[in-house]
Amino acid sequence: MNIGTTSINILKDGTFLLDGGTVFGQIPKSEWETQIKPDRRNRVRLGLNCVLIMTPEKNILVDTGAGSKRTAELKEKFGLNGNKLMRNLKSYGLTARDIDVVVLTQLQFAHSGGCTKLDRTGAAVPIFPKAEYVVQEECWNEAINPNERFETQFFEDDYAPLADRDMIRFLDGEEEIIPGVTVSVADGPAKGHQVVFIERGSERIVLAGDLIPTPYHLPLTYIPADSEFPNETLAQKRQLIETAMDGGWLIIFGHGNECSSGYVRDRGGKPQFIPVKL
Repeated sequence: MNIGTTSINILKDGTFLLDGGTVFGQIPKSEWETQIKPDRRNRVRLGLNCVLIMTPEKNILVDTGAGSKRTAELKEKFGLNGNKLMRNLKSYGLTARDIDVVVLTQLQFAHSGGCTKLDRTGAAVPIFPKAEYVVQEECWNEAINPNERFETQFFEDDYAPLADRDMIRFLDGEEEIIPGVTVSVADGPAKGHQVVFIERGSERIVLAGDLIPTPYHLPLTYIPADSEFPNETLAQKRQLIETAMDGGWLIIFGHGNECSSGYVRDRGGKPQFIPVKL
């Protein structure tokens, strides 16, 4: 989407597979499988979506996908088909050195794995060497000391090298990154999880992250089983959907696969989803 001198685009790092029960939580399989078909191991395919915001002043990347450090391991466990972010970035005429800011909605591997890569010695080093990485401090605190429920979702070498080099800006709540690009905490899915609001000209776009990971999660009760605080997720999702309907916001879904973005309209008192390709 081009808005004056600003370009906003979805960049896919690829896809991965996740257990359908985890993806849809309390929703019975007989209900959710009418919308998305699982494989023989009951896994559904999800997207690894990042967002590139190109302005005359700065190039901002939101999330970095799963990266390339443990492709074989993640391919076996999650059916990972990834490591496409850098190639897609190149299609917009950019290299890793052209990224000024990386906003991370959270630090689980599907969002932060592409922050670092392995050098010739096997050490993890930043992929975007000139970027400032923007993370909620609560998110960082959870990632460096996860509890037993979530410890398999974090890999310290995705983000620790950034802190070692003083490349992280820690936030405490809502903050404007540049004029028209604001992050806001929606920490139902995980502590310090943040959504990104983009306002340029008459366009309003929100990256919902894991608060509404796919279009299938627009119904309020569709909440993933790994949501850390499901009741808070419910309330925050309701508020975001109401905001999107009232203000005409385009929603980008962090894990949408076949459909990654769209509008939600009020039709006779009920939300209606209108997919839009971005």
